[in-house]
Amino acid sequence: MKIRPLNDRVLVLRTDQEEKTKGGIIIPDTAKEKPQEGKVVAVGSGKTDEKGERIPLEVKEGDRVLFGKYSGSEIKVDGVEHLIMREDDILAIIEK
Repeated sequence: MKIRPLNDRVLVLRTDQEEKTKGGIIIPDTAKEKPQEGKVVAVGSGKTDEKGERIPLEVKEGDRVLFGKYSGSEIKVDGVEHLIMREDDILAIIEK
């Protein structure tokens, strides 16, 4: 299935969280929090301003991003859980 977000929305795949702490303690599934980091899978065409012109998004496909804990809406694409959110919900782009 192929999804193309509309306007200023972004489709994000959460990255897996570490199952061990740095000290070697294994974290059980019940104690894990959902990661706030992900990879941008698809982006919309951008916002429209008052004049009707498109403002392109700053994020692009393949970017690693940080987002708020309760940001976006969860959807399943081909059985894999993704988030769809507005670009405003993205807090930062992680640069390598």
